[in-house]
Amino acid sequence: MASVSITAVKKNFGPVPILHGVDIEIQDGSFTVLVGPSGCGKSTLLRMIAGLEEISGGEIRIGSTRVNDLPPKARDIAMVFQNYALYPHMTVRENMAFSLTLAKAPTEEVDSKVARAAEILALESLLDRYPRQLSGGQRQRVAMGRAIVRDPQVFLFDEPLSNLDAKLRVAMRSEIKELHQRLRTTSIYVTHDQIEAMTMGDKIVVMRDGRIEQTGSPLDLYDFPANQFVAGFIGSPAMNFLPGKLVVNGGQCQVELNDGLKLDLPHPIKGQNGQAIVFGTRPEHLSLVDGGGIRAHVAVMEPTGMDTFVACRHEGVEFSAVFRERHEFQLGSTINLKPDMTRSHVFDSATGMRLVA
Repeated sequence: MASVSITAVKKNFGPVPILHGVDIEIQDGSFTVLVGPSGCGKSTLLRMIAGLEEISGGEIRIGSTRVNDLPPKARDIAMVFQNYALYPHMTVRENMAFSLTLAKAPTEEVDSKVARAAEILALESLLDRYPRQLSGGQRQRVAMGRAIVRDPQVFLFDEPLSNLDAKLRVAMRSEIKELHQRLRTTSIYVTHDQIEAMTMGDKIVVMRDGRIEQTGSPLDLYDFPANQFVAGFIGSPAMNFLPGKLVVNGGQCQVELNDGLKLDLPHPIKGQNGQAIVFGTRPEHLSLVDGGGIRAHVAVMEPTGMDTFVACRHEGVEFSAVFRERHEFQLGSTINLKPDMTRSHVFDSATGMRLVA
Protein backbone atom coordinates (compact mmCIF):
# COMPACT_ATOMS: atom_id res chain seq x y z
CA MET A 1 0.00 0.00 0.00
CA ALA A 2 1.07 3.60 -0.54
CA SER A 3 -0.05 7.21 -0.29
CA VAL A 4 -0.66 9.24 -3.44
CA SER A 5 0.48 12.85 -3.66
CA ILE A 6 -0.81 15.08 -6.46
CA THR A 7 0.91 18.47 -6.54
CA ALA A 8 0.03 21.38 -8.87
CA VAL A 9 -0.94 18.91 -11.61
CA LYS A 10 -1.99 20.41 -14.93
CA LYS A 11 -3.28 18.90 -18.14
CA ASN A 12 -3.62 20.55 -21.53
CA PHE A 13 -5.06 19.04 -24.69
CA GLY A 14 -3.25 21.19 -27.21
CA PRO A 15 -3.87 24.83 -26.23
CA VAL A 16 -6.93 23.91 -24.14
CA PRO A 17 -6.32 23.60 -20.35
CA ILE A 18 -8.27 20.74 -18.74
CA LEU A 19 -6.76 20.64 -15.23
CA HIS A 20 -5.62 23.88 -13.61
CA GLY A 21 -3.06 22.93 -10.96
CA VAL A 22 -4.73 20.24 -8.85
CA ASP A 23 -3.45 19.45 -5.34
CA ILE A 24 -4.64 16.31 -3.49
CA GLU A 25 -3.05 14.30 -0.68
CA ILE A 26 -4.39 10.74 -0.49
CA GLN A 27 -3.45 8.83 2.63
CA ASP A 28 -2.18 5.28 2.66
CA GLY A 29 -5.09 2.84 2.96
CA SER A 30 -7.82 5.44 2.38
CA PHE A 31 -10.75 5.34 -0.05
CA THR A 32 -10.88 8.65 -1.91
CA VAL A 33 -13.66 9.52 -4.35
CA LEU A 34 -13.27 12.06 -7.16
CA VAL A 35 -16.74 13.35 -7.97
CA GLY A 36 -18.12 16.02 -10.24
CA PRO A 37 -20.20 16.62 -13.35
CA SER A 38 -19.21 15.21 -16.74
CA GLY A 39 -16.23 17.03 -18.22
CA CYS A 40 -14.83 18.26 -14.89
CA GLY A 41 -11.51 16.40 -15.39
CA LYS A 42 -11.89 13.61 -12.82
CA SER A 43 -11.36 10.69 -15.26
CA THR A 44 -8.48 12.54 -16.92
CA LEU A 45 -6.82 12.92 -13.52
CA LEU A 46 -7.29 9.22 -12.77
CA ARG A 47 -5.75 8.29 -16.13
CA MET A 48 -2.78 10.55 -15.35
CA ILE A 49 -2.26 8.71 -12.05
CA ALA A 50 -2.40 5.44 -13.99
CA GLY A 51 0.06 6.68 -16.61
CA LEU A 52 -2.47 6.52 -19.45
CA GLU A 53 -2.31 10.31 -19.98
CA GLU A 54 0.77 12.51 -19.99
CA ILE A 55 1.15 15.17 -17.30
CA SER A 56 1.45 18.72 -18.65
CA GLY A 57 2.71 20.15 -15.36
CA GLY A 58 3.14 19.37 -11.67
CA GLU A 59 4.04 16.11 -9.98
CA ILE A 60 2.42 12.80 -9.01
CA ARG A 61 4.01 10.54 -6.40
CA ILE A 62 2.94 7.04 -5.40
CA GLY A 63 4.58 6.42 -2.07
CA SER A 64 7.97 8.08 -2.30
CA THR A 65 8.33 7.48 -6.05
CA ARG A 66 7.80 10.25 -8.58
CA VAL A 67 5.83 8.56 -11.36
CA ASN A 68 5.46 11.36 -13.93
CA ASP A 69 7.63 9.59 -16.48
CA LEU A 70 7.05 5.96 -15.46
CA PRO A 71 5.02 3.68 -17.77
CA PRO A 72 1.77 2.24 -16.33
CA LYS A 73 3.27 -1.22 -15.69
CA ALA A 74 6.00 0.31 -13.50
CA ARG A 75 3.60 2.20 -11.20
CA ASP A 76 2.32 -0.80 -9.22
CA ILE A 77 -1.34 0.14 -9.70
CA ALA A 78 -4.40 -1.82 -10.83
CA MET A 79 -7.31 -0.22 -12.67
CA VAL A 80 -10.95 -1.29 -12.90
CA PHE A 81 -12.69 0.18 -15.92
CA GLN A 82 -16.29 1.15 -16.68
CA ASN A 83 -16.61 -1.41 -19.49
CA TYR A 84 -14.92 -4.30 -17.57
CA ALA A 85 -12.30 -4.78 -20.37
CA LEU A 86 -12.37 -8.59 -20.10
CA TYR A 87 -10.89 -10.81 -22.79
CA PRO A 88 -13.90 -12.59 -24.36
CA HIS A 89 -11.90 -15.65 -25.47
CA MET A 90 -10.55 -16.30 -21.96
CA THR A 91 -12.29 -17.95 -19.02
CA VAL A 92 -12.77 -16.13 -15.73
CA ARG A 93 -9.74 -17.95 -14.36
CA GLU A 94 -7.59 -16.94 -17.34
CA ASN A 95 -8.77 -13.33 -17.22
CA MET A 96 -7.92 -13.04 -13.55
CA ALA A 97 -4.53 -14.72 -13.99
CA PHE A 98 -3.53 -12.83 -17.16
CA SER A 99 -1.24 -10.20 -15.63
CA LEU A 100 0.57 -12.80 -13.51
CA THR A 101 0.93 -15.14 -16.47
CA LEU A 102 2.31 -12.27 -18.54
CA ALA A 103 4.85 -11.59 -15.79
CA LYS A 104 5.78 -15.32 -15.85
CA ALA A 105 4.91 -15.81 -12.20
CA PRO A 106 5.19 -19.39 -10.89
CA THR A 107 2.09 -21.52 -11.49
CA GLU A 108 1.63 -22.15 -7.75
CA GLU A 109 1.61 -18.39 -7.06
CA VAL A 110 -0.86 -17.73 -9.88
CA ASP A 111 -3.23 -20.45 -8.70
CA SER A 112 -3.01 -19.29 -5.09
CA LYS A 113 -3.73 -15.63 -5.87
CA VAL A 114 -6.58 -16.44 -8.25
CA ALA A 115 -8.14 -18.77 -5.68
CA ARG A 116 -7.87 -16.11 -2.96
CA ALA A 117 -9.45 -13.42 -5.15
CA ALA A 118 -12.20 -15.81 -6.27
CA GLU A 119 -13.00 -16.60 -2.64
CA ILE A 120 -13.13 -12.93 -1.66
CA LEU A 121 -15.49 -12.13 -4.56
CA ALA A 122 -17.56 -15.35 -4.50
CA LEU A 123 -16.41 -16.37 -7.97
CA GLU A 124 -15.29 -19.95 -7.22
CA SER A 125 -18.16 -21.52 -9.17
CA LEU A 126 -17.62 -19.25 -12.20
CA LEU A 127 -13.90 -19.74 -12.84
CA ASP A 128 -14.42 -21.89 -15.95
CA ARG A 129 -17.05 -19.68 -17.57
CA TYR A 130 -16.47 -17.08 -20.29
CA PRO A 131 -17.46 -13.39 -19.94
CA ARG A 132 -20.44 -13.86 -22.30
CA GLN A 133 -21.89 -16.35 -19.81
CA LEU A 134 -21.84 -13.85 -16.93
CA SER A 135 -24.18 -11.09 -15.75
CA GLY A 136 -23.01 -7.49 -15.56
CA GLY A 137 -22.37 -7.73 -11.84
CA GLN A 138 -20.39 -10.95 -12.23
CA ARG A 139 -18.26 -9.40 -14.97
CA GLN A 140 -17.50 -6.44 -12.74
CA ARG A 141 -16.44 -8.79 -9.94
CA VAL A 142 -14.11 -10.56 -12.38
CA ALA A 143 -12.61 -7.19 -13.32
CA MET A 144 -12.04 -6.48 -9.63
CA GLY A 145 -10.58 -9.96 -9.16
CA ARG A 146 -8.10 -9.32 -11.95
CA ALA A 147 -7.01 -6.19 -10.06
CA ILE A 148 -6.78 -7.97 -6.69
CA VAL A 149 -4.44 -10.72 -7.89
CA ARG A 150 -1.85 -8.09 -8.79
CA ASP A 151 -1.69 -7.04 -5.11
CA PRO A 152 -1.05 -3.42 -6.15
CA GLN A 153 -0.13 -0.41 -4.04
CA VAL A 154 -3.15 1.50 -5.37
CA PHE A 155 -6.54 0.54 -6.85
CA LEU A 156 -8.00 2.93 -9.44
CA PHE A 157 -11.75 2.70 -10.24
CA ASP A 158 -13.07 4.58 -13.27
CA GLU A 159 -16.89 4.73 -12.91
CA PRO A 160 -17.06 0.93 -12.54
CA LEU A 161 -20.80 0.77 -11.77
CA SER A 162 -22.22 3.09 -14.42
CA ASN A 163 -23.24 0.24 -16.74
CA LEU A 164 -25.23 -1.63 -14.08
CA ASP A 165 -28.92 -1.31 -13.23
CA ALA A 166 -29.97 0.61 -10.12
CA LYS A 167 -30.47 -2.39 -7.81
CA LEU A 168 -27.19 -4.01 -8.83
CA ARG A 169 -25.33 -0.73 -8.37
CA VAL A 170 -26.43 -0.62 -4.72
CA ALA A 171 -25.27 -4.21 -4.18
CA MET A 172 -21.92 -3.60 -5.91
CA ARG A 173 -21.36 -0.43 -3.90
CA SER A 174 -21.50 -2.52 -0.75
CA GLU A 175 -19.21 -5.17 -2.24
CA ILE A 176 -16.54 -2.65 -3.21
CA LYS A 177 -16.69 -0.96 0.20
CA GLU A 178 -16.47 -4.33 1.97
CA LEU A 179 -13.57 -5.29 -0.29
CA HIS A 180 -11.69 -2.14 0.69
CA GLN A 181 -12.32 -2.76 4.37
CA ARG A 182 -10.82 -6.25 4.01
CA LEU A 183 -7.79 -5.32 1.90
CA ARG A 184 -7.16 -1.73 3.14
CA THR A 185 -5.43 -0.95 -0.16
CA THR A 186 -5.31 2.73 -1.12
CA SER A 187 -8.20 3.28 -3.52
CA ILE A 188 -9.15 6.17 -5.82
CA TYR A 189 -12.66 6.02 -7.22
CA VAL A 190 -14.13 8.24 -9.95
CA THR A 191 -17.88 8.79 -10.28
CA HIS A 192 -20.39 11.47 -11.27
CA ASP A 193 -22.92 9.94 -8.85
CA GLN A 194 -22.82 11.83 -5.56
CA ILE A 195 -24.73 9.04 -3.77
CA GLU A 196 -21.87 6.66 -4.62
CA ALA A 197 -19.42 9.27 -3.38
CA MET A 198 -21.28 9.82 -0.09
CA THR A 199 -21.72 6.14 0.72
CA MET A 200 -18.30 4.84 -0.31
CA GLY A 201 -15.61 7.43 0.32
CA ASP A 202 -13.54 8.20 3.40
CA LYS A 203 -12.69 11.44 1.62
CA ILE A 204 -14.48 13.15 -1.25
CA VAL A 205 -12.86 15.52 -3.73
CA VAL A 206 -15.48 17.65 -5.53
CA MET A 207 -14.28 18.89 -8.92
CA ARG A 208 -15.64 21.39 -11.43
CA ASP A 209 -14.07 22.65 -14.65
CA GLY A 210 -10.66 21.16 -13.86
CA ARG A 211 -10.44 22.65 -10.37
CA ILE A 212 -11.10 21.35 -6.86
CA GLU A 213 -14.09 22.99 -5.21
CA GLN A 214 -13.79 21.24 -1.82
CA THR A 215 -12.18 18.24 -0.16
CA GLY A 216 -13.40 16.56 2.99
CA SER A 217 -15.33 13.71 4.58
CA PRO A 218 -18.84 13.00 3.22
CA LEU A 219 -20.59 14.56 6.21
CA ASP A 220 -18.28 17.59 6.26
CA LEU A 221 -19.22 18.36 2.67
CA TYR A 222 -22.89 17.73 3.39
CA ASP A 223 -23.06 19.85 6.56
CA PHE A 224 -20.48 22.53 5.73
CA PRO A 225 -20.31 23.09 1.95
CA ALA A 226 -17.69 25.65 0.97
CA ASN A 227 -19.83 27.16 -1.76
CA GLN A 228 -23.16 26.98 -3.57
CA PHE A 229 -21.88 24.51 -6.17
CA VAL A 230 -20.85 21.93 -3.55
CA ALA A 231 -24.05 22.51 -1.60
CA GLY A 232 -26.13 21.83 -4.70
CA PHE A 233 -24.07 18.88 -5.92
CA ILE A 234 -23.81 16.92 -2.66
CA GLY A 235 -27.13 15.63 -1.35
CA SER A 236 -30.19 14.04 -2.94
CA PRO A 237 -32.67 15.66 -3.34
CA ALA A 238 -30.50 18.71 -3.91
CA MET A 239 -30.37 21.70 -1.58
CA ASN A 240 -32.96 24.43 -2.18
CA PHE A 241 -31.75 27.92 -3.12
CA LEU A 242 -33.88 31.04 -2.69
CA PRO A 243 -32.61 34.53 -3.58
CA GLY A 244 -32.76 37.35 -1.06
CA LYS A 245 -30.66 39.87 0.82
CA LEU A 246 -28.80 39.98 4.10
CA VAL A 247 -30.15 42.22 6.87
CA VAL A 248 -27.56 43.21 9.49
CA ASN A 249 -28.84 45.02 12.56
CA GLY A 250 -26.16 45.31 15.23
CA GLY A 251 -25.35 41.78 16.38
CA GLN A 252 -28.42 40.25 14.73
CA CYS A 253 -28.48 38.94 11.16
CA GLN A 254 -31.52 38.02 9.11
CA VAL A 255 -32.22 36.65 5.65
CA GLU A 256 -34.90 38.60 3.80
CA LEU A 257 -36.41 36.65 0.90
CA ASN A 258 -37.82 38.34 -2.18
CA ASP A 259 -41.38 38.22 -0.82
CA GLY A 260 -40.31 40.19 2.27
CA LEU A 261 -40.21 37.20 4.65
CA LYS A 262 -37.44 37.65 7.23
CA LEU A 263 -35.72 34.63 8.77
CA ASP A 264 -33.52 35.03 11.86
CA LEU A 265 -30.05 33.53 11.62
CA PRO A 266 -28.88 31.79 14.82
CA HIS A 267 -25.43 33.41 14.62
CA PRO A 268 -24.06 36.58 13.04
CA ILE A 269 -22.23 36.06 9.73
CA LYS A 270 -19.72 38.18 7.84
CA GLY A 271 -21.59 40.27 5.31
CA GLN A 272 -22.88 43.73 4.53
CA ASN A 273 -26.37 45.01 5.21
CA GLY A 274 -28.38 44.73 2.00
CA GLN A 275 -25.90 42.34 0.37
CA ALA A 276 -27.44 40.08 -2.28
CA ILE A 277 -27.39 36.50 -1.04
CA VAL A 278 -28.77 33.04 -1.78
CA PHE A 279 -30.45 31.21 1.09
CA GLY A 280 -29.87 27.45 1.10
CA THR A 281 -31.88 24.84 2.97
CA ARG A 282 -32.10 21.11 2.43
CA PRO A 283 -35.50 19.50 1.66
CA GLU A 284 -35.38 17.35 4.81
CA HIS A 285 -34.76 20.43 6.98
CA LEU A 286 -38.18 21.95 6.20
CA SER A 287 -41.13 21.35 8.51
CA LEU A 288 -44.81 21.94 7.84
CA VAL A 289 -46.39 24.77 9.89
CA ASP A 290 -49.89 26.27 10.04
CA GLY A 291 -48.78 29.85 9.47
CA GLY A 292 -45.69 31.94 8.79
CA GLY A 293 -42.63 30.40 7.22
CA ILE A 294 -42.08 30.12 3.48
CA ARG A 295 -45.29 30.13 1.44
CA ALA A 296 -45.04 27.39 -1.20
CA HIS A 297 -47.35 26.29 -3.99
CA VAL A 298 -47.51 22.51 -4.39
CA ALA A 299 -46.54 21.41 -7.93
CA VAL A 300 -45.83 17.67 -7.63
CA MET A 301 -46.22 15.05 -4.92
CA GLU A 302 -44.24 11.80 -4.88
CA PRO A 303 -45.07 9.43 -2.00
CA THR A 304 -42.41 6.71 -1.71
CA GLY A 305 -43.86 4.88 1.27
CA MET A 306 -40.91 5.74 3.49
CA ASP A 307 -41.40 9.49 3.03
CA THR A 308 -43.24 12.10 0.98
CA PHE A 309 -41.43 14.23 -1.58
CA VAL A 310 -43.14 17.51 -2.51
CA ALA A 311 -41.97 19.76 -5.34
CA CYS A 312 -43.02 23.36 -4.74
CA ARG A 313 -42.64 26.87 -6.12
CA HIS A 314 -41.95 30.04 -4.17
CA GLU A 315 -41.96 33.36 -6.02
CA GLY A 316 -41.32 31.50 -9.27
CA VAL A 317 -38.37 29.52 -7.85
CA GLU A 318 -38.63 25.72 -7.72
CA PHE A 319 -37.70 23.97 -4.49
CA SER A 320 -38.61 20.78 -2.67
CA ALA A 321 -39.48 19.37 0.73
CA VAL A 322 -39.22 15.85 2.13
CA PHE A 323 -41.43 14.73 5.02
CA ARG A 324 -41.06 11.50 6.97
CA GLU A 325 -44.81 11.66 7.64
CA ARG A 326 -47.39 10.89 4.97
CA HIS A 327 -49.29 13.91 3.67
CA GLU A 328 -51.97 14.52 1.09
CA PHE A 329 -51.79 17.95 -0.55
CA GLN A 330 -53.92 19.23 -3.39
CA LEU A 331 -51.87 20.21 -6.41
CA GLY A 332 -51.73 23.99 -6.62
CA SER A 333 -52.54 24.42 -2.93
CA THR A 334 -50.42 26.60 -0.64
CA ILE A 335 -48.43 25.18 2.27
CA ASN A 336 -46.21 26.91 4.81
CA LEU A 337 -42.70 25.58 5.44
CA LYS A 338 -40.37 26.48 8.28
CA PRO A 339 -36.64 25.93 7.65
CA ASP A 340 -34.33 24.70 10.39
CA MET A 341 -32.14 27.81 10.56
CA THR A 342 -29.43 26.01 12.54
CA ARG A 343 -28.83 23.78 9.50
CA SER A 344 -29.39 26.34 6.75
CA HIS A 345 -26.74 28.25 4.80
CA VAL A 346 -26.21 31.69 3.31
CA PHE A 347 -24.17 32.15 0.12
CA ASP A 348 -22.85 35.32 -1.43
CA SER A 349 -24.83 35.87 -4.62
CA ALA A 350 -21.82 37.19 -6.56
CA THR A 351 -19.15 34.63 -5.62
CA GLY A 352 -21.24 31.62 -4.53
CA MET A 353 -19.10 31.27 -1.38
CA ARG A 354 -20.76 30.37 1.91
CA LEU A 355 -20.88 33.25 4.38
CA VAL A 356 -19.71 32.24 7.85
CA ALA A 357 -19.22 33.89 11.22
